[in-house]
Amino acid sequence: MWEKKGGKKILIVDDEEDFTKLIKLNLERTGKYEVKTENQGAFGFTTAKAFKPDLILLDILLPDAEGSEVASQLKDDEATRNIPIVFLTAIIAKQEVKESGGVIGGHPFISKPVDIKQLIEVIDKNIS
Repeated sequence: MWEKKGGKKILIVDDEEDFTKLIKLNLERTGKYEVKTENQGAFGFTTAKAFKPDLILLDILLPDAEGSEVASQLKDDEATRNIPIVFLTAIIAKQEVKESGGVIGGHPFISKPVDIKQLIEVIDKNIS
């Protein structure tokens, strides 16, 4: 369905359209990533199966599906279980990220507002 344009494929699942557009633009500007966005958590799993990303940026709080539920769906399916997930959240402060080692529920996470340089470092660290 989607052709690989070069670089690593990133799927962003977040209900904030302006946020996903901004992150997509900044990541694609590097020339290292092909980015697809999904603004409905309920479609995160099916979009991941179709797009086959190298990494998923997943919001924890989505109005139509919890990020943890989407992550569980992804981990329970053979086609998506090995895709690294990085949680995005506005509910955890940057200081708490440092204190937890940047991991929540076994997944790395980044607090919003997102620093693009930091985001790229986390993506590169977690993509195989």
